[in-house]
Parts: sequence; C-alpha cells; structure tokens
Amino acid sequence: MIRLNELALPLDHPPEALRPAIVARLKLADADLLSFTVFKRSYDARKKNSEIKFVYIVDLEVNDEAAVLERFADDQHVRPAPDTAYYPVAKAPASITERPVVIGFGPCGLFAALILAQMGFKPIVLERGKDVRRRTKDTWALWRKHELSPESNVQYGEGGAGLFSDGKLYSQIKDPKFYGRKVMHEFVRAGAPEEILFVSKPHIGTFRLTGVVAKMREEIIALGGEIRFESKVTEVTLDDGRVTGVTLENGDHIDSRYVVMALGHSARDTFRMLHRQGVYVEAKPFAIGFRIEHPQSLIDKARLGKYAGHPELGAADYKLVHHAKNGRAVYSFCMCPGGTVVAATSEPGRVVTNGMSQYSRNERNANSGIVVGISPEKDFPGGPLAGVELQEQLESKAYELGGKDYCAPAQLVGDFIRSTPSKALGEVEPSYQPGIKLGDLAPSLPAYAIDAIREALPAFGKQIRGFDRDDAILTGIETRTSSPIRIKRDNATLQSINTRGLYPAGEGAGYAGGILSAGVDGIKVAEALALAMLADAGESNGVAAGATA
Repeated sequence: MIRLNELALPLDHPPEALRPAIVARLKLADADLLSFTVFKRSYDARKKNSEIKFVYIVDLEVNDEAAVLERFADDQHVRPAPDTAYYPVAKAPASITERPVVIGFGPCGLFAALILAQMGFKPIVLERGKDVRRRTKDTWALWRKHELSPESNVQYGEGGAGLFSDGKLYSQIKDPKFYGRKVMHEFVRAGAPEEILFVSKPHIGTFRLTGVVAKMREEIIALGGEIRFESKVTEVTLDDGRVTGVTLENGDHIDSRYVVMALGHSARDTFRMLHRQGVYVEAKPFAIGFRIEHPQSLIDKARLGKYAGHPELGAADYKLVHHAKNGRAVYSFCMCPGGTVVAATSEPGRVVTNGMSQYSRNERNANSGIVVGISPEKDFPGGPLAGVELQEQLESKAYELGGKDYCAPAQLVGDFIRSTPSKALGEVEPSYQPGIKLGDLAPSLPAYAIDAIREALPAFGKQIRGFDRDDAILTGIETRTSSPIRIKRDNATLQSINTRGLYPAGEGAGYAGGILSAGVDGIKVAEALALAMLADAGESNGVAAGATA
C-alpha cells in the first residue's frame, strides 16, 4: 500500500474526480491504480475569502508499488502506507475461568469490555446507571420537568457522559498503534456513519450514539460478557495491596483479581471510597467557567466567509485561547456547532452545564465552554479531593443563583463585561433546559476566573467578529471539564501504583478527555489486563502473529 498526502481538490468536486486526480498526481495509467481508500479528508479555512479546497490523504494499491515509490523517493507526500489494522495481544485459554470486572460503561469501559470480550475473557461490566433507553428518559425528565434522577442522568448510565455531548471523535493524543482506528471501525460496525473514518473532525451526535452503544453492548453479551445496570460499586476488596473483588450497594460481592476502574469524571462518591480504602489518588488541574451561545450563522460567517452555509462544510466550529493579565489561561472548550446547552448535574441541589449536538448540527445556536484553567498548587490546596470539594461548592452556589429548581444562572455578555446584572434577553435565545434565570454571574466563580473571562471575551471578539456581542448568552456554570483527580497508575503495567490488579482508566481516572481518547485508553488497559491474566496463569498469549480482530 502507498499513502498519498496533500491531494487537493475543489470543494464542489464530484466523487468520481478523485480517481483521475490520483492517477494524474502519480503519473499512472488508469489500469495501474488497483484500488484506493480515503484515509482522511480535511479543509483549510484560515483564508476564508480565498478558495477553500478539500485536502485528501489516500491509501492505494498499484501495479509495481516498488517502482512508484522509487520514482517518488524524494517526494515527502508519497510514502508506504502504515499498517493501521488492529491485532489482539491475547486469546483467553480455556484454563482461565476467572472473569475480569469493568466498573463503568462509558466510552472507556465500553471499549475495555469489548476488547476483553473479543479476546475471550468474558468480562462482567458494572454500571451504576441504567441502559441507554431508560437513561435517556430520565435525562429528559430533568430537562423538561426539573426532575433529577441521581443515578441516571447526563453523567451516569450506558454510554457515559459522552452520550449527551457533540459525539466528537477526534483527539490530539499520541496514537502510534492506531487504536483510534479500532475505535472508529467498531463504531461503524455498530451503525455509525462510515464518514467518521475519514472526515477530519468526525462526530456522531447523541441520537445516533444511543443506537451504536446499544449494538456494541449486544456484541459484548454475545461473546460471553455480562452487563449489569443499576449496579453501583461501594467497596473494593483488598488483600495485602491486591484487589480481590468488589461489593455492590445491594450487598452482592463479586470475586475478581482484575478490575478496570473506568469511572467518569463525576463519580465523586467512588473517588472518596477509593481514597478512604487507601488507593493512591492525587489532585489534578481542571478548568471552570461558563457556556457561551451565539447564533450559528454568526460563527459560520466569521469562520467560513463566503462559504458559510455550504452543505459540504456544515456548521463551523472554533478554538480560542487568551492569556490574561492575571496569569490565567482562558480557552474555549467542547465547542458544539448547531447544538444546545444542557443541564448536566448528577447531584441534588447543584447546577452544572455541558454542550450537546445532534449529528445534523442544525440547531440555531453554537455553544462552547469559556473556561479558566486552575491547579491544585495555586487554587485548591488541601489534599487529593480538594478539587472535588471546590466543584461541589461552585455547583451549589450556581443552584442558588438559578433559583433552586435546576434552572441555571445566566447573563448577557455585554452586561457581564460591564459588571451589570442582566434583566432582559436580546436576539440570542438561550437553549438551556429546564431554563435560565438572568442576573449577575460574578458570584458564581472565584474573582480570578471572572476577571480573566471578562478580559478574554473582547479579545475573542477580535478573532471572531461578534463573539463579544452584547446579547450573546453566558450560562453558568461549567465545572466538569475533566476529572479533578488522578488515580495514578504504573506506566508499564497500567495498574494502580499501590493496588495490584486495579486498572484506573479513562476520563475519571485522569487518563483521557473525550470519547476517542477514553476509548483508546480502554483498549490499552484491556490489553494490559489480558496479558497480566495470562502471565499470572502461566499461559502464553495464544495469538498467532498477524492475527486480526
């Protein structure tokens, strides 16, 4: 296989134009191009008023590959294609009857369980929330009726927090083994659109993700795995620094010396349990701020110029950062084109926001978090759980400011910059459900965060015209940008540094941020666990070289 990079074609080119473009670029006879696959398609809109083109990376098969590579030896855009196939590291022998346990069924737990099942290890998955169908019903009850279900909501349940989000499937993690491709292929096999394999910023969206996740659950079960919903883990059993099992809230106990701890970033009671039992936990940085909303048309025009609204480009996004005078970094987070701001609390008496988009991205507003980075050294000293306590304090204050009925405090951008409480909306209609309460957001966050965001918004307005328009909406608060703790693990074995057999994984453990990176981490941990089970049993890996999944 040969990989051809940087093949540019006009935005409106027909699908059949790609083959002759490859032939011309490589100076081939048409018959010599045997097949090709688009590995990635992107576009560059930095010069939005000049012509925007699609740029392709293509993997192809040709007659006499060696001759073509030799002819283009000095061309950095023509190289041998890397092998992106997934190869399992192990196969469970019949002699191993012990079953690994996976705690949490978000993206990380989903892929950890799937890989273990595909290797024959028959995992038991314990998820405190409900299956995706019932969970969706409970989540809508908060949004429409102000009714919170503490164990079934945006944070807890099948699919994890990523289910009610933009469904973004891109990340900046290093991925030398192409685990991200495995994640994408599994999503497509379960019903996701095939375009996620090649578009530069793939996404699925909540409504499509629900079906995809349910289909993957069915495969795990078909391979011998077991999924237990409404099964909250309240204790990890330890013996001389080794995990030996877990106890559930209903009193059931499951014996296992191999436990994947794939918690979400909101599992605060489980964080406290692990810390209380002596598992090493440390505080880590995260970010706090607000959600901001603009008309999506404003963002499209600012980012795409004359190409705004082009059907091949869809709703435009953005990524912004500002270094404030007080030393704080302010940046956009989890930008959701054509989406909505959603209620994302999992605890009574608290308010927290998140952003969500459907696959179509056709809602009237764009939204993103505008957040300020904070760290334990500077902002919440006092132990491993100090960041958790800070989040709880801020979310409780937001609940008060919103009227104590899960409505969120909000303020117009112009009023926020001028330190004036808001009393009436402008043209921008907030999308947050169950509703907002206009007022002053200054009491909702520490003064250093308020000052930094007030400085950043006009600076962002210079990068995106209209970003600081008076009637754009800020909705508070955003606190769960990432986990406030890290369950530290050994770099080689991926086990907890002081608890053998416990595999901290994913976003809640501090090792991922988003669906793709969480899925990749689930694969890594599943492989490490499988190899440990084989080694402890004195078995070989049982996989022939070159075997694929």
